Amino acid sequence: MNLIVLTPEQELFNGEVSSVKVPGTKGQFEILKGHAPIVSSLAAGVVRIVDDKGQKTEIAVEKGFVEVLRNEVSVLVQLPNKDKQ
Repeated sequence: MNLIVLTPEQELFNGEVSSVKVPGTKGQFEILKGHAPIVSSLAAGVVRIVDDKGQKTEIAVEKGFVEVLRNEVSVLVQLPNKDKQ
């Protein structure tokens, strides 16, 4: 399935993946090939990506949304503000 991870400023990831775990506001969940269509809000946490070659990537997020439709996963996120104290 194809995954794209975007912020308002840039594209963080775009490619074929075998799975992606996201921090939903009601709890973390994993998306695999064939997942039912869904739109969900995301809470602060980590998006964990496993690409089709087994390479793992983690992206810390502050909040956002995920949409799954026909093996296309779109993750729109805001990154944590590194200036917060």
